Amino acid sequence: MVLSKVSCAAAACCSSWAISLRSRHLVPECIKMEGMQLFDRITWNPNQMNGQPCIRGMRLTVRRVVEAVAIYPNRDDLFRNYPELEPEDVRQALAFAAASLEDSATESNAA
Repeated sequence: MVLSKVSCAAAACCSSWAISLRSRHLVPECIKMEGMQLFDRITWNPNQMNGQPCIRGMRLTVRRVVEAVAIYPNRDDLFRNYPELEPEDVRQALAFAAASLEDSATESNAA
């Protein structure tokens, strides 16, 4: 998985940063993954939520959103319990979580 900077007017003075999944380096908030996946709602701040990826700089982690989707499969219930979330936040949180997982097979000795 490769992340690259996207042309972003706010990049020079961006106070919200995103993390490169591969190298763990800070990059401006506007990032793109190989395959043109844009995560402009996923932010990372080492001083917020123990450095976990968050949604739009809020104190709401990607992990919490993914857990909430599992708890509230009905999106109406999800948005009622998390009114600050928008549908695009949920979509990007799920896509970010999926992109964060390595897609490879490993050999196991289990019989």
